[in-house]
Amino acid sequence: MYTTSFKNLDQGRTPAHWEFKFIPHPSVQSKFKRICDIAGSLVGLTILGILFVPIAIAIKLDDPGPIFFTQERYGLLGRPFQIRKFRTMVTNAEKLKHLVANEADGFIFKNKNDFRVTRIGRFLRSTSLDELPQFWNVLLGEMSLVGTRPPTADEVIKYNQFHWQRLRVKPGLTGEWQANGRSHIQEFEQVVNLDLQYQHKWHPLYDLWLIVKTIYVILAKVGAF
Repeated sequence: MYTTSFKNLDQGRTPAHWEFKFIPHPSVQSKFKRICDIAGSLVGLTILGILFVPIAIAIKLDDPGPIFFTQERYGLLGRPFQIRKFRTMVTNAEKLKHLVANEADGFIFKNKNDFRVTRIGRFLRSTSLDELPQFWNVLLGEMSLVGTRPPTADEVIKYNQFHWQRLRVKPGLTGEWQANGRSHIQEFEQVVNLDLQYQHKWHPLYDLWLIVKTIYVILAKVGAF
């Protein structure tokens, strides 16, 4: 399925310095999936254009600072890329992270009552409006509408070979994890199993089913915080 080689692996090196040899999942080569991604991203960017000004004003009024939160994530075959979200936390959130207990198990960070999240931030997260800027990543081909959650460097540095299998697909705006409870899922190993389940079940029509299911989850506010 894949092979992975690591050179000089230590905590001082980021995943971008590692060497990978993966066999990408067949979904990566699907022309139908790419057409759906382009069409969906254009719709998403249109919605972003309509909502950008009111969301930006609300963010600024609630907590002065940048409109966007920018972060390096790791996608297909461990390739680094930049994502942008509407900022949902206070400007010095990273410096305050050590004050927040991690309620999740494994290599993901979750806290239902994270004090760093602003008032408008909670609304943006519950509606997933904070992720609208990522439609640009989908249009560029760095992400897909459906895939795996793109991990951060401090997560990937801890992966073993089993965990690496989740990166055989492009990261997605939604996926098995988001469509099946979002933040109600608190165990990283469960997230990985869901990602691998997606790879096993994948079919272009299955992507459409997960998108519809995700819309329901968002509207019903299932597992959102």
